[in-house]
Order: sequence, then structure tokens, then C-alpha cells
Amino acid sequence: MEFIKSLQLKASNSGTSTGKEWGKNKNPFITSYSPVDGKEIGKVQTTDFASYDEIITKAQKAFTEWRTWPAPKRGEVVRQIGDELRKNKSALGKLVSYEMGKSLQEGLGEVQEMIDICDFAVGLSRQLHGLTMHSERPGHRMYEQYHPLGIVGIISAFNFPVAVWSWNSMIAWVCGDVSVWKPSEKTPLCGVACQKIVESVFKKNQVPEGVSCLISGGREVGEWMSKDSRIPLISATGSTRMGKAVAATVGERLGRSLLELGGNNAIIISKEADLNIALTAAVFGAVGTAGQRCTTTRRLIIHEKIYNSFKEKLVHAYKQIRIGNPLLEKNHVGPLIDKDAVGHYLNAIEACKKEGGKFLVEGGVLKGKGYESGCYVKPCIAEASNNMAIVQHETFAPILYIMKYKHMDDAIAMQNGVPQGLSSSVITTNLLEAEKFLSASGSDCGIANVNIGTSGAEIGGAFGGEKETGGGRESGSDAWKVYMRRQTNTINYTDKLPLAQGIKFDL
Repeated sequence: MEFIKSLQLKASNSGTSTGKEWGKNKNPFITSYSPVDGKEIGKVQTTDFASYDEIITKAQKAFTEWRTWPAPKRGEVVRQIGDELRKNKSALGKLVSYEMGKSLQEGLGEVQEMIDICDFAVGLSRQLHGLTMHSERPGHRMYEQYHPLGIVGIISAFNFPVAVWSWNSMIAWVCGDVSVWKPSEKTPLCGVACQKIVESVFKKNQVPEGVSCLISGGREVGEWMSKDSRIPLISATGSTRMGKAVAATVGERLGRSLLELGGNNAIIISKEADLNIALTAAVFGAVGTAGQRCTTTRRLIIHEKIYNSFKEKLVHAYKQIRIGNPLLEKNHVGPLIDKDAVGHYLNAIEACKKEGGKFLVEGGVLKGKGYESGCYVKPCIAEASNNMAIVQHETFAPILYIMKYKHMDDAIAMQNGVPQGLSSSVITTNLLEAEKFLSASGSDCGIANVNIGTSGAEIGGAFGGEKETGGGRESGSDAWKVYMRRQTNTINYTDKLPLAQGIKFDL
């Protein structure tokens, strides 16, 4: 396809910012198959441990130079990356859609997130502020500052194959760090495409080789990174199971981990909701990216007085959903990432039925012309209770569980009554309900919205969640601080040495 050719992809093993020669070893290849049509897109050679060790050594060396570049100069390089992404937005967005399976509009939107985070990072490069504090000792000055941390290891998931890498890398680069990225083995070509785009900008600006590194492989590569004390920060996106393993391994060596894990997100729909807003938020939140966002709406908690009428609206709306090739703009929903994901979807449906769930919109796998990959499934809706085991579990698929409530306190308790704590929402025109939801006794999630859905976070705010979501924060606000080391400084500008806390120590 032309959009793939325009990105100049080729089979690769690993690479750094200046284009290390790839493919010289005999390691196995990861074959990328599109869930859109089941066809092979290309192959990417996996990284062996010797190559990995060489890349980390190269990244360490690059860091010693990159950290000395003035932050605004680093920001200028990131600005140029944003310009290159603008030039390649259409092609890269189509690759995201074709390799991952999300709709073309969502693929283009993901690249726009990359462009936006570049703009954010450029401004941030002149705002890496510390604080000045008053000392209790006369003739002393205190302040704190932030220094570059080192290598940032990035392990990303298939559902956002390029955006999450950019959230981490662009911020890390303006902070003076270098990055080593392991893309999902399910979307390796998106990683190669990003590396090629960055490579062209880095060459032009004579950025030291090793500031941007790409490695490929499965679980074992992530384990190398997690165990490697040369990498002070591991930023990992994926399942809660994976995150717990990463946290334990990184914690054992007292490293830092930034975790973005599972979500089990709910929208509370008040009896005083604008039902048009509620319907759009619920449907897009539940079926967007075929239910494969960490912020996907998985539960609707609906007031009993409007439950039946809203249920009818929801079922009618699901009849309008068009499922098919995500590169065609007429379609709302594309495929799941692979047949393993289809299996999890089918298992979740059966588990829900066994626990007493009643399906209002039945699920199933689509077959026939246009669905040859075997990865297209029907978004479905089940009446369920919040305490069902399957409802407590995050299934990465378009399955929506609906339930009713009587009092807002009960709805908030249901919203909070799951192990995950990423995104949440209330649809209401009642100010008291909205404020209660946002209060300390309201939503326990890292993201809490009023009159919008659970998905579609903007890069200006810190993104992340609590409980089994991992506690990490990426992207905007002051999330940049995790990528830097903090230092408190005290300067004595007198000829005496008074001690803190009034301690006397005379010689």
C-alpha cells in the first residue's frame, strides 16, 4: 500500500537515532498481520541480548552529551519532530489503522496526539521550574532544581501503538533523557515508522546516536529492561498482570516505574442527565477502538427512573453501528487486534451468561465477505450486576454492562467498587451531583469527568489512574517531574557555619 511505502519501512532488528544497520543477525522475525484483512504487512527482526546490551551502552553514552544541551535547544528538535509528524500524519494514521485495526479517524487522531504532545513539550522546555525557599539560617539561600534522569525505558501496548510512546519520549527528550522503546509485538511496524521519522530530524540536528532507540521482541525483552539497573525509569503500558510483574522487578532494584494499566470505566447517568449527551458518550466510549482503549466505557450505571427509556435508546443506537474495514470512513468499528482477543471476548460473553447476565444486544463473530480475518465482532450489551466476577474484570472488547441505581451515593459506590481506577464520568445537569462526584468522597479514579465520556483525554492534563491502574501519570500537567531527578540546594554566602535546628558544634 502506498501509505506504507511512503513511510520507508523495512524489516529491522533494532536501531538508534542515526540509523544503525539492521537485520545482520539470525534472530527470528515478528510477522505483522493486519486484523483488517488478515494479510501480512511485514516482518521485524527481534533483538537478541547482545544487541540489546550494545543499544543500552550506546544510549548511556548519548545521555552524557544530550543532557548538556540547553533544554530549549532540545525543545527545538522536538518542534521539528512535530513538523515531520504533520507531514506524515495521513500515512502514519493509516498505518496505525491498518496494523492495529482502529478506525481511520481514530488513527489520525492518535497521530494528532503526537503532534500535540510535541507542541506541549516545546513549551515545557522553557518551564522546567524548581522552587526558591527561605532558609532558617542567616546568610543562606535554598532552592530546588530538576536534572535529567538518564535512560527512560518505554514498553507500550498495541491499542495506542504510537501516541503513548510520544507522550513519554517527547517529554523525556526535553527533560534531557534518552529513550529505549519496545513497541508491542502486535504492532511493530508502527514503531519502525516512528523511528524513521525521528531519525531524519535527529540527523539534521546532529543529535548524538542513541537518544532514540528501538528494540523489538516479546516478554523477554521487557524483562531485560525491567531488570537493567542502567535504566532508572521504566514506563510500562499494558495489563495489570504485566504491570505487577514490572513493578516487582523494577522495585527490587529500587528503580522507578511509571505504570498505565487496566481500566474498568463507568458512566453514571443521572435522572437529570441530558440524554443526548449521555447516549453519544456511552456509545462512543463503549465501541470506539472496538472496546480496546484503557479508557473504554465498560459499565453504565443508570438511574432507575430513566433506566428503561435509556435502555431502549441504547439498543436502538447499537443497531446503527457499522462494523467493517476501519480504513473506510463510513464504518464506526473495526476488528479486534487478533484471534486471541476474539477468544477473550467470547469467553467473557459466556461467563456473563453463566453468572446470570441478560444480553439486550447479542454478541458474536462476524463472517463472510469483508470479515475474512476472523477478528470482527459485534458490540454487545448485557444487563448485569456490579459484583459479577466478569464485570469486575477488564475484557479488552466491546462488551458493555448496564445496571441501575436509586441514590447517587449508591452509584458512586458502584463506580468505585472495582479493582481498577482509571477513568470515570457522570452525566448530570444537577450541580450538587456533579460536585459530589468530583469531591473527596466521589470518584476514586485518576480521571473524573462531568458531561463527557470516559475516553478522549487531552494531552494538557496528567493521564493515569489509581488502584490496579498503577498510579502512574503521563503527558501533561507536571507529569514531566517523574522523568527528572530532583535536587535540593543550600548555599551559604557568609564566613560562618550556623547549623540547622540550632545545633551547636564548637571546636
